[in-house]
Amino acid sequence: MNSTSPRLLDFFAGSGLVSSGMDEICQTVWANDICQQKGDFFQKNHPETQFLLDSISNLKGQDLPEADISWASFPCQDLSLAGNRGGLTSSRSGLFWEWLRLLDESPKRPRVLAIENVIGLVTSQGGEDYRQLQLSLEERGYRVGPMIINAWHWVPQSRPRLFVVAVAKGIDTSAYESTFPNWLHSTPLQRAFSTLPNTIFWNLPEVKAPRPALSDIIEWNAPVLPQEKTERLLSLVPDNHVREIDNLPANKQYVFPGYRRTRNGKQVLELRFDGLAGCLRTAKGGSSRQFLLIWNKGKWESRLITTREAARLMGAPESYSLSENYNESYNAMGDAVAVPVVQFLAKHLLAPLAKLPLNSDVSSRKAPKFCLQP
Repeated sequence: MNSTSPRLLDFFAGSGLVSSGMDEICQTVWANDICQQKGDFFQKNHPETQFLLDSISNLKGQDLPEADISWASFPCQDLSLAGNRGGLTSSRSGLFWEWLRLLDESPKRPRVLAIENVIGLVTSQGGEDYRQLQLSLEERGYRVGPMIINAWHWVPQSRPRLFVVAVAKGIDTSAYESTFPNWLHSTPLQRAFSTLPNTIFWNLPEVKAPRPALSDIIEWNAPVLPQEKTERLLSLVPDNHVREIDNLPANKQYVFPGYRRTRNGKQVLELRFDGLAGCLRTAKGGSSRQFLLIWNKGKWESRLITTREAARLMGAPESYSLSENYNESYNAMGDAVAVPVVQFLAKHLLAPLAKLPLNSDVSSRKAPKFCLQP
């Protein structure tokens, strides 16, 4: 790592995939998480990085190393559509305010901030949670730009996430901005910031690179479930999906991911047919487990996604060290940030912003006028 590379603090670091994505672009100088299992993954895969296992509530800003970028993937449980929707005032997602406290206590604040969370933050409390988040950053002297980026641009997984990048006032970011919303700004996101006149519209290159299909990352020789369990899963496939998988060629291999759902009081296994896995989650319940129905040259097989497949779906390197415990490894991936998305942001926005000079004349530049784009 070049000594001039931007220095990064990785909060709520989990299993370390953010730091993996930062490799070769930024230098993670310090990381923190409260979970022992995730901390073990982090330290096993990033032994050179200082890692502190502790609650963020116990930390003091004056004790943190100086850095150019602060990244926070704070807990999403109170913001997720699958969670309790308690919002930013709830105990878990409310740890965002502890991260802000550390910013306030720091002798020298990072010039760039990056926040990652579920897209439910955009609509939580009618969008008010997002607005309070952005305003809290603006009050601390930052200009703020939100984006929604789906990992499916790089990996065969549907994983849309909200990314908020804020930069200190006095840095000329015009080369990285557009006048109007673009591919990074969904309609719900635009509604959330429509009353915030100082919002930045980050302008990043659209992703053109081809991505692998789910079948490309599958471990075809992985152990499968007993045939009776496969038959049980097949019986849960709804009729309209059964029609999609009827009459497959006997000499081919296909894979169809699916989650069990309750529809109209009946349990079903809903499949995908677009070559993508559904969004990985933590393995806490039956509905969170993603099954694969595999057509293997004339025979149906089934199994859970393997931990190595989960790592590939997150864009983790093949060298990433996993645990022998299935749930530990699956949770480490399901509760992480996709590596290529981090790489994309680090290369095209975070590192360039961190290297820009401060200019006190820039802070008065007027923000572009906003009108909702389709």
